[in-house]
Amino acid sequence: MLNIIRNLLQPRIFLTIAMLVFLNACNKPTQQYSHSSLHFGTLIDITLYGVTAEQANAAFKKLDEDFSYLHGAWSPWEAGSLRRTNSLIATGKSFSAGPSVLPLIEKSRIISSNTNNLFNPAIGQLINLWQFHKHEDPEIKPPSDKRIRELVDHNPQLSDLKMNGIKMHSTNPEVSLNFGAFAKGYAIDLEIQQLKNMGIKNAIINTGGDLKAIGSHGKRPWNIAIQHPRKDTWLAQLKTRGEESIFTSGDYERYYIYEGKRYHHILDPRTGYPASGVQSVSVIHTDSGLADAAATALFVAGPEQWLSIAKKLALTEIMLVDDTGKVHVTPAMHKRLVFNQEIETTIMVTAPL
Repeated sequence: MLNIIRNLLQPRIFLTIAMLVFLNACNKPTQQYSHSSLHFGTLIDITLYGVTAEQANAAFKKLDEDFSYLHGAWSPWEAGSLRRTNSLIATGKSFSAGPSVLPLIEKSRIISSNTNNLFNPAIGQLINLWQFHKHEDPEIKPPSDKRIRELVDHNPQLSDLKMNGIKMHSTNPEVSLNFGAFAKGYAIDLEIQQLKNMGIKNAIINTGGDLKAIGSHGKRPWNIAIQHPRKDTWLAQLKTRGEESIFTSGDYERYYIYEGKRYHHILDPRTGYPASGVQSVSVIHTDSGLADAAATALFVAGPEQWLSIAKKLALTEIMLVDDTGKVHVTPAMHKRLVFNQEIETTIMVTAPL
């Protein structure tokens, strides 16, 4: 699919944070190589184990190219396929949807339905209204209650998009797509497959703490730490089992304080305001896109509803930290976690309903 996307999109210039180092070619596959670059508004770290320098260089170059194309295609703010789609949705007329956007819509529609629309990529206008991309601006403040209510009352959802082959139109002009809670996960899945196609069996792709791992680090599994939502340290660690994705949604990622109140970027589509009752949610699954979207949906669901949503998504490995700091964890997840003994933690083990 990436080859199709690449042919349809204009070439883009991208900046790598850690410049690709062309390592001395070595055919002995016993080395670990790492590379970092900036895409999707975050630092993407790629770690490969048991490969040659030649394999590592080729993989880093390929993944940088792919991430750059996908970021441009899927960004609602850059001049790519998704921004074009949003502008055409607003007209109410039928148009041909771009092939790079269609998979996002199709896959997200299923997850959205299974989360009672708590994962809702159609609320792009609401996301723009809050401007959390400017969370470090000292002058930032919440939008007006009136404007929030206007957008919520229009209730934009993916089900408003009517598909006929590649033709699409929206019955709701307030639909504006933003796949910030899915695109990174889906991109990681595509790029892990690229690594497999290149013969690479042991790797991690980490996008700002959300990651997917395959294989192992030599004779031992990859060891993953989950960030504590309120302390500058880890809350728990686990060892991966083959191919797994670990995604966390937290209120500490992007937020600001206004008049003494904390406003974070995970919005509840039902109210138009930041979701309440939760500090973070971590999900393990083999599907990175699902894990990404599910972490957001369970965060929005909160301590009272997360178990029922987890059951609808057939998830078994979840950890939720509520707004009091209490940790709620499923039995399958609890068996795998090693908690930080230097932090006092109240843990409740509970299964999906």
